[in-house]
Amino acid sequence: MNWKQEWKPLFWLLTAFLVCFYLPVSSERFQTAVIESLQLVRWYAQEHVLLCLVPAFFIAGAVGVFVSQASVMKYLGPMAKRAIAYGVASVSGTILAVCSCTILPLFSGIYRMGAGLGPASTFLYSGPAINILAIILTARILGMQLGIARAVGAIVFSIVIGLCMSFIFRKEEQERSTAAADMPEPEAGRPLWQTILFFASMIGILVFANWGAPEKNAAGEFINTSGFWYAVWSTKWIITAGFAVALSLVLVLWYNTGWIRISFVAAAVAIAAWLSFGVLSIDPKFQPMLPFAVGVIGLSAIISTRDDEQGEWFSQSWFFCKQIMPLLLIGVVVAGLLLGDTTEHGKGIGLIPNEWIASAVGGNSLFSNFFASLAGAFMYFATLTEVPILQGLINNGMGQGPALALLLAGPALSLPNMLVIHSVIGTKKTFTFVSLVVIMATISGMIYGAFFPTPSL
Repeated sequence: MNWKQEWKPLFWLLTAFLVCFYLPVSSERFQTAVIESLQLVRWYAQEHVLLCLVPAFFIAGAVGVFVSQASVMKYLGPMAKRAIAYGVASVSGTILAVCSCTILPLFSGIYRMGAGLGPASTFLYSGPAINILAIILTARILGMQLGIARAVGAIVFSIVIGLCMSFIFRKEEQERSTAAADMPEPEAGRPLWQTILFFASMIGILVFANWGAPEKNAAGEFINTSGFWYAVWSTKWIITAGFAVALSLVLVLWYNTGWIRISFVAAAVAIAAWLSFGVLSIDPKFQPMLPFAVGVIGLSAIISTRDDEQGEWFSQSWFFCKQIMPLLLIGVVVAGLLLGDTTEHGKGIGLIPNEWIASAVGGNSLFSNFFASLAGAFMYFATLTEVPILQGLINNGMGQGPALALLLAGPALSLPNMLVIHSVIGTKKTFTFVSLVVIMATISGMIYGAFFPTPSL
């Protein structure tokens, strides 16, 4: 037997055996952490998979089929002008304003299509970090100065991190530039405005299906029922249905999808909505999911059986699903086990005691800012949940500098996010991207904490 080849399997087997042998199953903290982890993964499955990730998979698959590689290279490739490439990447991420997991299929799609590492990294960071509602909520709850610092820091970060990634891996980018120089011009296809409407309808479904609820008071009542955000939220499913109708029309008119099949799916969705909202006793929170799922299944059934570009669209979407979903779910389970359920439904009790985190982020030292950045990078924050979590930490003595550091590192990264990024760009690039985020967040926190040393709530 050649032990040089067998030592790695032996090492992992021994490690797994020792972990199983010494599992602290009788420990109350371990039992609570397991429950919290399962609660978090259940919450993730209920809140994010169907409404967030599935539309993102379809959008990413569509990028790979309906957007030419030459076009991606023109605006986001290594040879594109920096102002255009980074401007497009940061603006695209801002418009989507999704969480650190939902951005992953889209990042993987544009990177596989030839986008430069720098613009792709800018897009990867800007999507979850430059969330307009989250920034507004930060300013309202945690103070205007922290909200402004978060907005400015996130915008600057997205571009600086992209430029750093491009510079550090410039040799590989030069190879991409050489390949791009030999790429032929894109063939004339359907008009650009048709493609734009196609993607706009899918992005509209993604954005409005996940439109968050407005701010509530301590009694659970909405604070402002006459505002714009409440008006959109109260009609979000009507708006989402409107975008679904627009997508159906686009598919029929310009993408050669038969109107009879689309009509059949539309009827099935209407029946599912009638059953869900009027007949079946379903929790109001989950009522929209039945017609949404019927629509997804119906669209998949239509395009998956075709041999043209629509069949390729489904194949690409399914590829992203197979690549990303298992890693995300594993990452969510591990994150919940270590840090607990950080949503509003959990206690946030994991294997790592919260007291350790709270005591490590006080003041404005290098360690406190670095620890806040690192902890935020590995924690999983659902969209907007970072604000109440941070408010609790500040009330327990967290400094303003570490608070900003966590805000800049946390929403853009998470353990599930890192696992998927690694599968797309490899270990070295993933480590560099994460390190840049953590280091820049640490420095920003120290600078901010020096000017604003006292909490302002």
